[in-house]
Amino acid sequence: MNTAVMKERIAEASPRLKARMAGVFYLLTFLTGGVAVPSFRLVADSDAAATASNILAHEALFRLGFAALLINVAVYITVTLLFYELFKPVNRSLSLLAAFFSLVGCAIQAVSSAFFLAPLIVLGGAQSLSVFKVEQLQAQALMFFKLYAQAYNIGLVFFGFYCLLIGCLISRSTFLPRVLGVLMACAGLAWLTFLSPPLANHLLAYIEILGIIAEAALMLWLLIKGVNVQRWRELNARR
Repeated sequence: MNTAVMKERIAEASPRLKARMAGVFYLLTFLTGGVAVPSFRLVADSDAAATASNILAHEALFRLGFAALLINVAVYITVTLLFYELFKPVNRSLSLLAAFFSLVGCAIQAVSSAFFLAPLIVLGGAQSLSVFKVEQLQAQALMFFKLYAQAYNIGLVFFGFYCLLIGCLISRSTFLPRVLGVLMACAGLAWLTFLSPPLANHLLAYIEILGIIAEAALMLWLLIKGVNVQRWRELNARR
């Protein structure tokens, strides 16, 4: 199904269905992200040889992590489209801008996945790489991981803007609790600390906790409560 058809079907859905669908796909982003986590543990930050050994010894786990990353991006694109339709009655321009930031972030993370897979290709013994020594190949594999991390962090900046704008939209809406908007806006500001990687690394544990709390709270509310349909339709009628 292409993006245009997907967007048309989302637009035709009721606001409560949109909210529940967004909650389901939001949950899938958590699940696919969790599946990818073990593959990151194969990387030893300053030990290229250990990283190479871990990848080759757990190739299936590594490939599973790569697949989970791609699925995660696809699922988040769906969340973005659903949120655009859900918050369009609040402010169409702001909702569109939020979707733009999210889609750019998704595009960056999709491209960065190539860096994630590259170490397996480098270490796989391709004949074209036979001119390199083992130590050089191991160093290249670790370098690709570092490039992946850098690209991923750039994507987080765009998601920071996205969460901040979604927080503003929720706060201005009358069909979701304002506290969810405040939490999302705070999470967005936290992700924006990746504009300064040293600061983000120093505060990483707090940033991740705040992000998980905010997005999990919104996800659970959408799954369990949905939205106030009457207030959503009142806003939609004013457009």
